[in-house]
Amino acid sequence: MGELAARLGSSALLTDMYELTMLQAGLRSGAAHRRSIFETFGRRLPVGRRYGVVAGTGRALEHLADFRFTDAQLQWLQSGSIVDEDTLDYLRDFRFTGTVRGYAEGEVYFPGSPILTVEGTFGEAVVLETLILSVLNHDTAVASAASRMTNAAGGRPLSEMGSRRTHERSAVAAARAAAVAGFSATSNLEAGMAYGIPTLGTSAHSFTLIHDTEREAFAAQIASLGADTTILLDTYDVDEALETAIAVAGTELGGVRLDSGDLAIQASEVRAKLDALGARDTTITVTSDLDEYAIAALTAAPVDSYGVGTRVVTGSGFPTANLVYKLVAHTDAPGGRGEWTAVAKKANGKSSRGGRKQAVRVFDGPIATEEAIGIPRIPTDLADGRHLLVDLVVDGVVNDSCTGREGVRRARARHAESIAELPRTARRLQDGEPAIPTVYYED
Repeated sequence: MGELAARLGSSALLTDMYELTMLQAGLRSGAAHRRSIFETFGRRLPVGRRYGVVAGTGRALEHLADFRFTDAQLQWLQSGSIVDEDTLDYLRDFRFTGTVRGYAEGEVYFPGSPILTVEGTFGEAVVLETLILSVLNHDTAVASAASRMTNAAGGRPLSEMGSRRTHERSAVAAARAAAVAGFSATSNLEAGMAYGIPTLGTSAHSFTLIHDTEREAFAAQIASLGADTTILLDTYDVDEALETAIAVAGTELGGVRLDSGDLAIQASEVRAKLDALGARDTTITVTSDLDEYAIAALTAAPVDSYGVGTRVVTGSGFPTANLVYKLVAHTDAPGGRGEWTAVAKKANGKSSRGGRKQAVRVFDGPIATEEAIGIPRIPTDLADGRHLLVDLVVDGVVNDSCTGREGVRRARARHAESIAELPRTARRLQDGEPAIPTVYYED
C-alpha cells in the first residue's frame, strides 16, 4: 500500500469533485462505458528549461493500487449528495482494470511527449485525472530542478534538505524526486525509510547556542557522533570556530559546513586554513538558499558537497510542471466496441493532438537529435530509435518494479542514462529552446 494511502485508508478521494460528477453523467448517458485513452503531457517546458524529468510515476502507481472507495468515503459522498445512488453503486465495486503506459520514471521529456497514457473505460480513467496530475506535476517539477542542480554541481554530491520549507507530505515526495534526479542523500527520515534514500544530518545553530561555549557544543557533538562528523562553523565567527573544531576533533575532523556569507570566498579561506592546520581531508559543505545558478557559481570554489533546501522542493521557481491530462481517443460505441476515434481540444493556446501515440528518441550516434511522436505509429525508418513507452499497468495489475525502493533505484539509473544521451546544450542554464525538437508523424 502507498505510504499516504496507508494513513488515509484509500487514495480514492484525492480528487476533484468534477471527476465524480462527470462519471455520474456518463453513467446516465452510457459514455462512461466507452473505451477511452487519456494522455498526460506538457504543452511547453517552463521558460528557459531545455528538458523536463518525469518523476512521481512510482508514487502514482502506489496510489492507483490503493484506489478503492471505503465505506466511510461512500457514506460521506452519499450524505453530501455529491453523487447519486447509481454512481455510489459503481464506486462501491470500483477497480481499475485498464492499462497504463508511459515514459519510464527518470526519463527526460520535451513539449508534447506522451508521458503517461491511461486506457480503460471513460468512467475508470476519468476519475484518475486529479490524482495523476497532482503527483506528476509536483514530482516532475522537483526532479526537473534537481537535475539542473546535479548538472551544475559537476559530480559533487548534493543533499536534499528542504523538509521545513514545504508541506510535510510534499517533503517526502520531494526527497524522492530529488533522488531520482541525482541527489545523493536527504535529511528526511521518512523518505529514507520508505524509499531507501541515504539520510544525513548533524546539528543546527541552536545546538551551538544552547551550550555555554562553542567549544562545549563541538565537544558534545564529536563525543556523540565521532570525529567524522560535520561541524557548523558560522554561528559566531568562522575563523575562531574552525580553530576550535580542529582543536577538539583533531585533523581527523570529517567536515565543516558554511551556511551564510559569501560562500565562495569563505570556502576558499576555510580550505586554506584547514590545509594549514593539517586537516587536508576535512571536507567543506555549503548550504544557504542554493539553486542551480548559485551552485554553478561555486564551481571554482573548493567546495566538496552542497545542501539544497527551499529551491529544490519548490522546483527552483517552477513549482508545477504544468502537465495536463486529456482525452485523446475513444471508441465509437458503448461497451468497448467500435473503431477508435481521435479527439482533441482545439482552443487557442490550449490545444492538444488527438489519437493514440508512440514515442521514439532518434539519435545521431550516441546523441539524441529528435523526439519523434507517431500518431498512431512511428515511421518505419525511425523504428530503430529508442522506444520510450513502457508498460506500467496491464489489465489493472501494477508493475511492482516501478514502485517502492526498486522504483527509485531504476528511475535514478534511467535518468543518468537519459541525461548522458542529450546534446551538451541541454546542460546550459541560460534561457533557450528545448534540447531536441519534438516532431510529429501522422498517418
